[in-house]
Amino acid sequence: MEVAEDEQLVRCPVCLRELPGAHINSHLDSCLQGGEDEVEPGPSTTCKRQRFTAAPSGSQVEGEPEEACQATISSFFHKGRGGGQSPGAPSRKSWAGREEAAAVKPEDGGSAGSGPAQRRSLAQKLEEKPLAERLRPSALGDYVGQERVLGAQTLLRSLLESHEIPSLILWGPPGCGKTTLAHIIANSSRKNGTWFVTLSATSARTTDIRDVISQAQNEKKLFKRKTILFIDEIHRFNKSQQDTFLPHVERGTLTLIGATTENPSFQVNAALLSRCRVIVLEKLSVEAIEAILMRAVRSLGVQILGQGDQHSSSATGSSSESSELPVYIEEKALKTLPYLCDGDARTGLNGLQLAVQARLAMGKTTSLNIPKGGSTDGILITEEDVKEGLQQSHILYDRAGEEQYNCISALHHSLRGSDENASLYWLGRMLEGGEDPLYVARRLVRFASEDIGLADPLALTQAVAAYQGCHFIGMPECEVILAQCVVYFARAPKSIEVYRAYNKVKERLRMHTGPLPPVPLHLRNAPTTLMENLGYGKGCKYNPTYKEPVEQDYLPEELKGTDFFKE
Repeated sequence: MEVAEDEQLVRCPVCLRELPGAHINSHLDSCLQGGEDEVEPGPSTTCKRQRFTAAPSGSQVEGEPEEACQATISSFFHKGRGGGQSPGAPSRKSWAGREEAAAVKPEDGGSAGSGPAQRRSLAQKLEEKPLAERLRPSALGDYVGQERVLGAQTLLRSLLESHEIPSLILWGPPGCGKTTLAHIIANSSRKNGTWFVTLSATSARTTDIRDVISQAQNEKKLFKRKTILFIDEIHRFNKSQQDTFLPHVERGTLTLIGATTENPSFQVNAALLSRCRVIVLEKLSVEAIEAILMRAVRSLGVQILGQGDQHSSSATGSSSESSELPVYIEEKALKTLPYLCDGDARTGLNGLQLAVQARLAMGKTTSLNIPKGGSTDGILITEEDVKEGLQQSHILYDRAGEEQYNCISALHHSLRGSDENASLYWLGRMLEGGEDPLYVARRLVRFASEDIGLADPLALTQAVAAYQGCHFIGMPECEVILAQCVVYFARAPKSIEVYRAYNKVKERLRMHTGPLPPVPLHLRNAPTTLMENLGYGKGCKYNPTYKEPVEQDYLPEELKGTDFFKE
């Protein structure tokens, strides 16, 4: 009875400590991830250190057989394919390392202290890692943008805050926050005891997926712990690889979160889509990107030089050492940059980083008149530096994806509506985004007959001439040829008489039941004597020999009197 009343002790299979059953899960988290703070010194600690740090042969503590440690660990995990060592163990270590690296918060330059990390120069900060990675938030409260799906009182935000995460497909353009949202979910899930794994479809193989699924089954069976698997660029997986997830997502073995820039309707299996909720993330607004850039400037310790007394909150005027010159950026440059990156925060941050690095490398100082601070020398980043960093406005256009069809559809609708300005705009969106001019020219040839038709028969000549011109000289010279053709079509009268009549013919043929009616004998060609004897061409009236209109039937008997042009 006394034993029943006391809480049962459970031995950790990694470090061999005995703990209460209620604490074993949290202890295993820190133990398996290499956390040695909670492990008491002793033989078990030595065994765990050998397991995770891969100490060289002969380095174990005297009296602690290496075989005993390996046997204890191997008996806990499923048997491996070589030497009895579990293949899941090394993979677990690598995943944990990647997760730990993703979870590290970026330095904001404002923490107290005077160690070497706080005295790093601005150039060193920028060389360590891309600015977009440094500023990746780790909490939902720091996430900027996507208010429609992640704003207050939204369903997804409520689920994330309550740690009830369903299987998701995050669909959106580059730089809109898909991977960042996954990292936030990762940080939140670790605090809740959930195992989070990240894979990239560009490098992962089917065996990697199966290893994760096997480990997830063990986590659920042994520790009642959930597993979340994040697949970046999930559209890169083929059909068979995507099918691997189906039974395990269905049974709840793991929660799948996929990120893609392509339309899931075309790139993700319908069976997998039915088991996941598609979250559509939109381009970031100009205000959201401006907020992200302001956060980047503050983290680097760069001061903003604008009208009045608008400055950064930095007290020293620079994030670098006192012997280095302060760095300033024009307020106008920060206002301009969000308009040049087309809703892509990563592009904006990369452009800012490149502009700062270029000015630091040049080392050119400028005499500045700082309000309330007098004149001083410093390095100034101007609007021209930012524009030069991007070279041109960042245009989102995917020739192999949905955006191509969206833009060509917009061009067709603008031409049909006779809006020459909109037509030129959508043409420019496609050509400046890298579209093949011959693709646009082919679509214009079709448009000439489908939408203009006999209202202006010369439109077809214009379209064919434009195609030939594009074929002869190519881009960028042929862009004005397409522009001329587009404006001509927008101003031309429209008629779909031929297009509509031919569609009626196709519908009549599809709806016909039974054998199709034969060609009337008088309309048939009779190249041989046998055919003449069978009546081919008999009674046919040759129209050029008649001065008056000829009355003759040209349709089969069943279709006499049919008018395909009649409304």
